[in-house]
Amino acid sequence: MYEYKAVLYQESMLGSLLLGQSKIDPVRFSAFLNANAEDGWEVVTMEKDIRRMLLFWSREGYVVIMKREKRS
Repeated sequence: MYEYKAVLYQESMLGSLLLGQSKIDPVRFSAFLNANAEDGWEVVTMEKDIRRMLLFWSREGYVVIMKREKRS
């Protein structure tokens, strides 16, 4: 049996407001994935998600679906 979790990973809104858009920092995203892997989570799939904010700005993110063996 597995348990699943869905996480929306995105950078802070500050980058979007200052730079016009906020892209994912690969170093921080890797740290996020590695921290979850230490807890036994494995990425099943992920989907890029770009959302408009406050009319003129956009914010990049990822919807990440992870699974691990169910713990008792």
